[in-house]
Amino acid sequence: MISNDIALAVTALASGKLCAIPTETVYGLAANALDETAVARVFAAKERPADHPLIVHVACAQDVTEWITGLPKWAADLSATFWPGPLTLVGPRSDLASDSVTGGQDTVAVRVPSHPIAQELLSQLKVIGVKGLVAPSANRFGHVSPTSAKHVVADLGEYLSANGDVILDGGDCQVGLESTIVLANGPAPVILRPGAITSADIERITGVRVSNATTNFPRVSGSLDSHYSPNAKVVLIADLADADFDPKAGFLALAEVPTPAELVRLGSPVTIEDFAHELYGCLRAGDELELAKIYVVPPIGEGLAQAINDRLQRAAF
Repeated sequence: MISNDIALAVTALASGKLCAIPTETVYGLAANALDETAVARVFAAKERPADHPLIVHVACAQDVTEWITGLPKWAADLSATFWPGPLTLVGPRSDLASDSVTGGQDTVAVRVPSHPIAQELLSQLKVIGVKGLVAPSANRFGHVSPTSAKHVVADLGEYLSANGDVILDGGDCQVGLESTIVLANGPAPVILRPGAITSADIERITGVRVSNATTNFPRVSGSLDSHYSPNAKVVLIADLADADFDPKAGFLALAEVPTPAELVRLGSPVTIEDFAHELYGCLRAGDELELAKIYVVPPIGEGLAQAINDRLQRAAF
């Protein structure tokens, strides 16, 4: 059921139902984080591996202390600046965080979304005692993340409709890429998944250099080699002059890059921010057109461009 009625979503989630909710990043498949049966249904609906941890979404930064037992000062400074927003912190779990939420790990991932509908939903649920929602992307596991209610319907509509669950329509997501995930259990931040909040942002706010460590990290959402993948084969192109294109395939690049002959242009983002916002919609458009391949010229640069490249490399794996 697609609705824009927040009260309906509150009732559904409080009673153990699932609800696809809009956030500023992507749509999440939400369930009461303390309802083990509902959390199990999230895994079942997505066909998600049981050891793949979830992110808990809460109404405000103060609520995070119920889930994470302690954060270093730099992490508190970071959250004070970027929450609500597309930042996830991973820290030592409290007794509230079950093994099903954490994937059996000693850490839990938490964030405060900024989408006004998500904010209102979480605030109303908090009043009636729901302390947080798990909300992984509302799509089949490993598939392209949804940035509109229509995308949710395409992947999970049949399952949600059959079980009396809800899709809360909040329009297109503003950012279009999943949150930046930062490990916050030590003296320096470690980026476990890049996103709209960049290493330069983190260092500017905290005054602490982002660690380059690469081992002994907890598992987090979106960290598998193959992820964010459409049915079409994604092929990354560094140089158009050297590329050999199959005809009638899809093509995505910044607007300044010309479309090779016989390819179907799926998007022409003008800026890096536009590229992030449009990426998943363009990949899904290729599937709607039943294209066998999608050629992508990744944006060049630091910051958000790195996050886009991370998603594209996993989609092309």
